[in-house]
Amino acid sequence: MTHQAQFIDDRMAALLETDEDLRRMVAGDWMRYRASPALQALTREANATCATINRIYYDDAEEAMRLFHGLVPGAGAGIDFRPPIRIDYGARLVIGDRTFINADFMVIGGGAVTIGADCLIGPRCGIYTPNHAEDIARRLDGWELPKPVTIGNNVWIGGSVTITPGVTIGDHSIIGAGSVVTRDLPAGVVAAGNPCRVIRPLAEG
Repeated sequence: MTHQAQFIDDRMAALLETDEDLRRMVAGDWMRYRASPALQALTREANATCATINRIYYDDAEEAMRLFHGLVPGAGAGIDFRPPIRIDYGARLVIGDRTFINADFMVIGGGAVTIGADCLIGPRCGIYTPNHAEDIARRLDGWELPKPVTIGNNVWIGGSVTITPGVTIGDHSIIGAGSVVTRDLPAGVVAAGNPCRVIRPLAEG
């Protein structure tokens, strides 16, 4: 990765002093999105930017890319994507150089997400970072826990893959289309299924 993962931008920093749930999110602690004006404002702004990117992409790709890098300060050089995209918190996402992201890419929640360099992400892939409380009363009160997701370098993720909170995928691995990744996967393997499991090591040569 060529970019240091800071996972915070100036807009978020300005709101940290006034919103306890935002501070909790940045710390990776239990927080309540539905009780937080700052978190709701940040996601509305990010989703609005995504909507603009999606609308103008094929008429003005250069402006769409400029907006994308403004939304995701941790995006590296040579990244290519196809709309539509939906990202809740651009500052919580780091993407390595030369990664390609196909259509219908979605990153939900405030957990820190790191995607390595030279990755291939198929269409309709979703990365989900919040875990809602299992306890009934706490869930009704809106408590959720943002957990990080880390994808290594040169990972190929097939279409319609779902990646759940707290998962790490190692370098060079391949994730089969339609998989639901619920636990860590090592480097250099082919994995698929629901839940996603290692099928075999990568073939050599």
